[in-house]
Amino acid sequence: MTGLSDRPHAEREPRSAAVERAVGVHAIPAATRALSSLSRIDYADVFTLSGDVGTNATAEQWARAMFGDVPSPTERLIWRGLLGLRLSRGRSPETVAGWRITGRGEDWIRLEAASWFLTNNLVVQAADGRVSLGTFLRYDRPPARAVWSPLSAVHRLLAPGLLRDAAAAVRAA
Repeated sequence: MTGLSDRPHAEREPRSAAVERAVGVHAIPAATRALSSLSRIDYADVFTLSGDVGTNATAEQWARAMFGDVPSPTERLIWRGLLGLRLSRGRSPETVAGWRITGRGEDWIRLEAASWFLTNNLVVQAADGRVSLGTFLRYDRPPARAVWSPLSAVHRLLAPGLLRDAAAAVRAA
């Protein structure tokens, strides 16, 4: 789940900044889906902010601008409390906000966390004046769909603001 943060935000980009979204496994380009480590994808979305978004920042810098080095109290409540995700504690070069870095390329980074009922990837891509955040879930046990369905609606409402806030933080850095 993304977008819930208690961190102070840098000056925000105007709300009119367009964020494109694709929701549903088949709505996501195959090249983006291929960045997920999941053997099966049951839920997927990708949000993309285009324009002057700080193109010199790496995908990892973008991920840290979105989520920080450690999860905020609200993120802990959602990620650990509601989703039961097992997150690393403390700061580490191998994690972003407690999510393990499980893959990276020249313009992307993949974060992974799992609970007893679902496995989640967050994929951040940054290239050509665009930054994207992809969320991919595999439902490992029956409660996953019931828990994620209402949370996904909140996630989809908050993701555009998360990208805009990260863009402001990247520009300010």
